[in-house]
Amino acid sequence: MTLLFGRRMFREPLPPGTGDAPAGRSLWHDARARFVRNRAAVASLVVLLLVTLFALFGDFVAAWSNEEIDWSMLGSVAENGAPSLANGHWFGVDELGRDLFARTVQGTRISLMVGIVGALISVVVGTLYGATAGYFGGRLDGVMMRVVDVLMAIPYMFVLILFMVVFGRSILMLFIGIGLVSWLDMARIARGQTLNIKHREFVEAAVAIGVRPRRIILRHIVPNLLGVVIVYATLLVPSMIIYESFISFLGLGVQEPDTSWGALINDGASQMQYGTLWQLLFPLFFFVVTLFSLFFLGDGLRDALDPNDR
Repeated sequence: MTLLFGRRMFREPLPPGTGDAPAGRSLWHDARARFVRNRAAVASLVVLLLVTLFALFGDFVAAWSNEEIDWSMLGSVAENGAPSLANGHWFGVDELGRDLFARTVQGTRISLMVGIVGALISVVVGTLYGATAGYFGGRLDGVMMRVVDVLMAIPYMFVLILFMVVFGRSILMLFIGIGLVSWLDMARIARGQTLNIKHREFVEAAVAIGVRPRRIILRHIVPNLLGVVIVYATLLVPSMIIYESFISFLGLGVQEPDTSWGALINDGASQMQYGTLWQLLFPLFFFVVTLFSLFFLGDGLRDALDPNDR
């Protein structure tokens, strides 16, 4: 039997006559094996890698830049702007004659950046805040969690829109706004896990030898929250992308000449009456595929890291 003590593994001797003990395997090795057996999660990971490659290297294969206008298409987008390999517009053009393939590459890159950076800010702030509250407990825990309760009572989207209006509409403000107002759930999750972890033997041993609380939180509490944090982060990225897309759909997010999935979907929806469905379908396809892949990946990681919670 293998016992987990802090960050080390110890093996109990087997009874005589049972043979040598099998080679020890870490919890991460077992989690990786369970994850590989989940076909939906593995397929989702492959799809996300392909989408990421599309966002990073799509500009190198695009025949047109994202801001270049094909003047021959102006006034005849509905008739001649459909996807075509002959003129290099593989996804067609938008209402202004710009290449939709290059615009989709740019929108994919910005939406993924918003999702990942926003989730990263949320996870870091929420984990440290919740771990601190859960470890110290008492009056400090009560005050910190009441602050979280008050902030959760405020409409999230209203705060985000107000933040964008007051501080200006830019990608940086979008990163900061989405990340700083979405850490509340992560704080409550981290606090709940910390309340359980802080009573374990390796934490009590660290306290007994005089390790400072800050070091205990960073070196013992937070590493043991890593499994929960990874799972929540994969489920938080699609939420960040949806929030950004909604803000951009309202016209308060990414501004021209930059674009995102939300802005592209908004433009495509406004042009549907003219029969240019490709302007909506291509960005919508990447949006939906990425969200479903992230959800399946999150479910796969949850089952792999916590197989008893099914």
